[in-house]
Amino acid sequence: MQQKRATILIADDEESVRRVVIKMLGSKYVALEAKNGEEALQLARANRPNVILMDMFMPKMDGCTACFELKKDEITRVILVVAMTGRGGPLEEKLVLAMGAKGYLSKPFDQKELLNKITPLLKNNILKL
Repeated sequence: MQQKRATILIADDEESVRRVVIKMLGSKYVALEAKNGEEALQLARANRPNVILMDMFMPKMDGCTACFELKKDEITRVILVVAMTGRGGPLEEKLVLAMGAKGYLSKPFDQKELLNKITPLLKNNILKL
């Protein structure tokens, strides 16, 4: 029996970042893309990805607000969020973890760092969705 590939939603307003992350993920995952927090919420509700890689600074709705909205919704609260930001620091990391994110990545990050962050989350959560 073939194992289902995990779905990862990449929410970032910069297309170049989304493309690089998709390339880093390779063919092991199904990748969805959102240009802002509102789009991320819509795609999360419709597709229930296993993980959302969420930029914190996006137009229409920022990543913190989107994460908060995901976590208060019965349908999407189980989706794991990993925050991504280029303006990060210890205070920002504490904030996004308090908002319900399960991880934090400071841009720029490399493929190894990305996979080291999401692989354990997926192993622990894939059967729950």
